[in-house]
Amino acid sequence: MSVSLFNTATRTIEAFKPLDPAGRMVKMYTCGPTVYNFAHIGNFRAYIFEDLLQRHLEARGFEVERVMNLTDVDDKTIAGCKKCGVPLADFTAKFKAAFFEDLQALRIKPAAHYPAATAPEYIARMIEMIQTLQSQDVSYKADDGSVYFRIAKFPRYGQLAHLNLDELRPSGRIQNDEYEKEAIGDFALWKAWNADDGDVWWESPWGRGRPGWHIECSAMATALLGPELDIHCGGVDNIFPHHEAEIAQSECVTGRHFSRYWLHCAHLMVEGQKMAKSAGNFYTLRDLLEKGYTGREIRYVLLSVHYRLPLNFTLSGLDAARTALVRIDAWLERLGALAGTVPAAETAAEPAMSRFLEALDEDLNISGALGQLFDWIRDSNRAMDAGQLTPAAAARTLADFAVLNSILEIDADKASIPDAVLGLVQERQAAREGKDWGRSDQLRDAVAALGWQVKDTKQGPQITRI
Repeated sequence: MSVSLFNTATRTIEAFKPLDPAGRMVKMYTCGPTVYNFAHIGNFRAYIFEDLLQRHLEARGFEVERVMNLTDVDDKTIAGCKKCGVPLADFTAKFKAAFFEDLQALRIKPAAHYPAATAPEYIARMIEMIQTLQSQDVSYKADDGSVYFRIAKFPRYGQLAHLNLDELRPSGRIQNDEYEKEAIGDFALWKAWNADDGDVWWESPWGRGRPGWHIECSAMATALLGPELDIHCGGVDNIFPHHEAEIAQSECVTGRHFSRYWLHCAHLMVEGQKMAKSAGNFYTLRDLLEKGYTGREIRYVLLSVHYRLPLNFTLSGLDAARTALVRIDAWLERLGALAGTVPAAETAAEPAMSRFLEALDEDLNISGALGQLFDWIRDSNRAMDAGQLTPAAAARTLADFAVLNSILEIDADKASIPDAVLGLVQERQAAREGKDWGRSDQLRDAVAALGWQVKDTKQGPQITRI
């Protein structure tokens, strides 16, 4: 077993070897949300890819310590709290809570740490790092009172994005956090207070102000994981300048190589177009849940395309995901009915299970892995049709699927069935036991009207999405 990952820094697929001498512990940093609004499905495409990465590494015996930051101070959060007329912390609290609810709906495994940029210990860490950079003459205080990083002092700046800075012309220093608008030039480490910031400021050796976005991640990553990381993840839009800035300021402070592997996921489009509110194709998770889709179905769609390929998100794709998941549910129900209470056969894991893991070993080849899963479903269904699968073998298959599902997290979640549906099913079961078949049929139709179907088995009613 050898996990291989595409390293953005080298543009090659490399065998993964953590810094831990024992080869087990993995330090992983993932860029989290800016909590000025509800996270959209493009954000969750990245978080699902990172979840898959962590789960697969753990299935392969690694122990992952993952950090996901919460950016709760920047231009957008400040503008939002001013518009609403509330303190910054009150404004961001709503979106932090919503973010964690969304993570749960999408079955994303919790990170070990969720540091917030405004926490006092991280503000202190940022100030300390900037002071270190000043002592090295790598940063300087400008006329406006802000502190900037001199990229000329870091010759490797631009190497992650494979940019030749000699061929580029800096167009001045800027303060704006929206990095798609940032110039290629010195970037802000500490931003001097101005009237637009309102009551958002911290005291520092350079006067009142707030940290720049880039230094926030460097401070939180190194404070929690140490000077060297195994893996740093994000979207392709984070590569430049955000991750370049993280590398430059972190390595100047620590004198160590910041991250060994850099992994980035490609953009998400909606119906073939860039997602934008103006185009009417902008979706938060909540928008899709209101349309009747489940977190499980949305997870499957976001999971099903290789992370380095653009994902075209469509409502028809969600419908196809629902069909695929119903097929998986039916297979598991059939295996469960056959296995009963018989213990799993004392045999090696199914060959299909091994092929599934090997596909993910190759830079998270999810298409190959899902192909192995559905081949497995087809073959075992044929074996059951022919009476060639024993109860012990069925139990073995279920045990292997549990390992697979610890990575994909796509099994049916009975807890996600609405209470109204469960109530109707219970009432229908009582009608059946009383041999009130007419009432039973009415209740079955009522369940179907809510988007669910009930199937009667020896083990009791089985409820699945239509």
